[in-house]
Amino acid sequence: MLTKKGVLNYPNSCFLAVFISPCISTKQRDRDIQKKREETRKRFVIEYAQDSSDSYDARDMDRLWKDDVLVDSYLECSHFVMENTLKMISDSLQWRKEFKLNDINESSVQKGLLDSGMIYLHGYDKEGNKLFWFRVRLHVKDLKMLTEKKRYVAFWLESHVRREPGTPLTVIFDMSEVGLGSIDMEFIKYIINCFHVYYPKLLAKMLMYEMPWIMNAAWKMVKAMLSQEVVDTLVFVSKSEIQDHVEREHLLPSMGGTDPFKFSYPPFPDDFQNPISETGQEDDAETGEDDLETKDTLEQNPLALKPRKVCFAEDWDKDCTSTWKASRRPSDAFKGTLLHISPAEELRFGLGDGEKRCLISLSNVTRNRVAFKVRTTAPEKYRVKPSNSSCGPGTGGTITVSLYGGSLCCPQDRFLIMAAEMDLSSDGGSADLAQFWKGVPKPKIMMHRLRCRMRENLNLALSPVTDRSYRMESIGRQDVHATLFQLMASSSRLEENMDRCLRWQKVLTVLVTVLTALSFSTIYTGEWPL
Repeated sequence: MLTKKGVLNYPNSCFLAVFISPCISTKQRDRDIQKKREETRKRFVIEYAQDSSDSYDARDMDRLWKDDVLVDSYLECSHFVMENTLKMISDSLQWRKEFKLNDINESSVQKGLLDSGMIYLHGYDKEGNKLFWFRVRLHVKDLKMLTEKKRYVAFWLESHVRREPGTPLTVIFDMSEVGLGSIDMEFIKYIINCFHVYYPKLLAKMLMYEMPWIMNAAWKMVKAMLSQEVVDTLVFVSKSEIQDHVEREHLLPSMGGTDPFKFSYPPFPDDFQNPISETGQEDDAETGEDDLETKDTLEQNPLALKPRKVCFAEDWDKDCTSTWKASRRPSDAFKGTLLHISPAEELRFGLGDGEKRCLISLSNVTRNRVAFKVRTTAPEKYRVKPSNSSCGPGTGGTITVSLYGGSLCCPQDRFLIMAAEMDLSSDGGSADLAQFWKGVPKPKIMMHRLRCRMRENLNLALSPVTDRSYRMESIGRQDVHATLFQLMASSSRLEENMDRCLRWQKVLTVLVTVLTALSFSTIYTGEWPL
């Protein structure tokens, strides 16, 4: 309301200021951040890229120019100090080129490291962050292997960023039963710096579990070289305290948890076949670009499987199509940005009639319809229904995965679930889905992988000799490297204990010799020497 002088009266002015002020400040902040992005890109090209263009991968430079989220993460981690931001970007891109992260896969890492179980991703904490495990006792300090181990860490981090972009990590440094041979503060510092410099905004927190007292002095030196922001993410926990951060179902029994998980590393091939259609043919709703990517992956990865086709049973009961309904999310679900998927890690099959089929539960956690499709590395062995469908906002559903005929699953088999949000106007029909997957941008697709495993309580005698020997051979190949690596760690700890015992033995021998000499001297002289 205006006064006679044409000025807003006091009550209305305050009322408008309360609502207009936040809008203006938000828009101004967005404009300031956009200016910072543009300044960062221009100055990096002028001050770094022009003189040392060979130090960076062209694909990383292209991503830096197009990905606002990436630039924002560097700016935030450096507190918008431009010089620090540019230095961090340069260090990160040089590190990525040194380890060839744009082309890294399991063949780039030594097989013994992959099978050792020293580092892996498994489970979630109470905030829904993925758990990144570092079993320190399985690490043997060896300067000759330091570069390979750094590549090993980079492989796991890059794999996570590709599979679950935007999902933070909670790192668990498991230091229980650690010997002197496993203590490598330089390697631990490298892992910490990976999150601070190379993958900013990826780290949620680090849980230092059961750190022994012998590492206190070394840790104080490392801590002095870390920034305060990194130090603030470190949490020292004991067996009774770790459950404040991670539920028991995601903790190992040795930590007071109930998770029976045992690490093994079958390869993760990225050459998933096209989604299996209801007619028994591979889905042709893929774009030419997607087909080209699949072809490139097949050529680069020698472990890739050749494309195969799979037929669904013609007499499959049409009424058995999964009934979509709102459902409660299982406790072991993968918490994705679009879907919650259960089980979170693996599908377990058996030999019995009721054990050759697994169910994958989906729950839409968005306000839009979500399209999904399923790919597999072994389409000749599995039937999936539905393999290409959608679910409405706030609803859930079930995917049925069945073994075909007398096929047996093996640890190398993988399933990939892809999901993306659809427009509210879409009804999720077949035509809409086909058109939708042709145009959806790849960064907007959520992807989650599931591995396959046979149930542990199977009676091997029930299967043919050839199948049994195949499984035993597969299991042996997976376990032999992990066992050898553990034996090496145990041998190193034993040698250190023996050296320590020998040193104490020498000290005691000297003390006994001195005391004996003093005793004889007392006997002969009759007085204790001063």
